[in-house]
Amino acid sequence: MTAGLQTIVYPVTDLVKAKSVYGALFGSEPIADTPYYVGYRVAGQDIGLDPNGAKKGMAGPVGYWHVEDITKQIAAMIEAGATVQDEPHDVGGGKLIATLTDADNNVIGLLQP
Repeated sequence: MTAGLQTIVYPVTDLVKAKSVYGALFGSEPIADTPYYVGYRVAGQDIGLDPNGAKKGMAGPVGYWHVEDITKQIAAMIEAGATVQDEPHDVGGGKLIATLTDADNNVIGLLQP
C-alpha cells in the first residue's frame, strides 16, 4: 500500500545552477541544502536535486512512492515481476529509499519515511 507519489528527485550536474533554476520556479529557498542533496517542499510535494544522480545511473527524474514498509513492498513487487535496481538504504534520519524496474525498464522509486 502506498501513501502516494510524494517525492521526485532530479539528477543534476551543477548543483549551484540547478538551485538557481528550481528556486526561481518554486519561489522559495530549499529546506535541505547540502553538497550531496538539495530539497524543496512545494505544495506538499518533496522535490530533490541529486548532484550524484547520474553517477548512480539516474537517466532522468525518479518519482518515489511513499510506503509504510519498504521491505514488504519490495517483496510484493518482486513477486509481481519487478526487479530491484537499488537496494533499500538510509539517506538520513532513518528515511529509506530503493528503486525497482518494471518489465519495460521504467524506474519505480520507493521511500519509507
